[in-house]
Amino acid sequence: MAVDMAELVADLAAESSALTAMLAPLAPADWDRPTPAAGWAIRDQVSHLAYFDETATLSATDPDRFQAEAADLVARVSVFTEAVAADYRGLTPAALLDWLGRAREQYLRTFAGLDPATRLPWYGPPMSAASSVTARLMETWAHGQDIADALGLTRPATARLRHVAHLGVATMGFSFQVHGQPVPTAPVRVELAAPDGTTWTWGPAGAADLVQGEALGFCLLVTQRRHRLDTGVRATGPVAEAWLELAQAFAGPPGPGRPRLGGTDG
Repeated sequence: MAVDMAELVADLAAESSALTAMLAPLAPADWDRPTPAAGWAIRDQVSHLAYFDETATLSATDPDRFQAEAADLVARVSVFTEAVAADYRGLTPAALLDWLGRAREQYLRTFAGLDPATRLPWYGPPMSAASSVTARLMETWAHGQDIADALGLTRPATARLRHVAHLGVATMGFSFQVHGQPVPTAPVRVELAAPDGTTWTWGPAGAADLVQGEALGFCLLVTQRRHRLDTGVRATGPVAEAWLELAQAFAGPPGPGRPRLGGTDG
């Protein structure tokens, strides 16, 4: 199926607006509220998004410079996301909100004009322009979830979750690789209850391995924003079972996951 870049960019713009609507009313002190990501306040979630919006735009406009700067960042520290958070922790809330708005607007403008199949460098393997937009949407939603949790807010599930779910399915092989495990060859069927009451599916019908649940729960699981046992997502078959134990839709080393709500892991 051909990718509709205009629709994809519009969905990212809508997700961006939802995030801004959470951030704009906050008092300055709220930006220092801790989030479920260990050691990160709301301000760190925002600087993370703004920084990587800018570098993603650079990957499209000046790929050679992007690759040089990415190599310098990775060489400086092994967990470079922590270095980014530390570098910008001194910015005021107003400066952070302005930076996020400017960086996201430039990203949206740049990617709206790209062929979705254009290959772009990134911190791991190169990705298509369409995959970059999908990844930015996933990141915006996932870090937005951390901010919502810090503020005690419940966000409505939207049709935009399909992008996050799709990325979660597409990264199944990566999830095994990043944990040093062989990638299974058996197909996995995924059936998710969408927010509008329809069903989203991936993989062949009748596959022995099956993942089922609510789309929201699946997205929370693959972005590691909730413990598996708090999502209601079910697995049938050994490959599906193994996948859900280490699912990771975001790049980088294996994520730490999240403890069970209420503080119990069993």
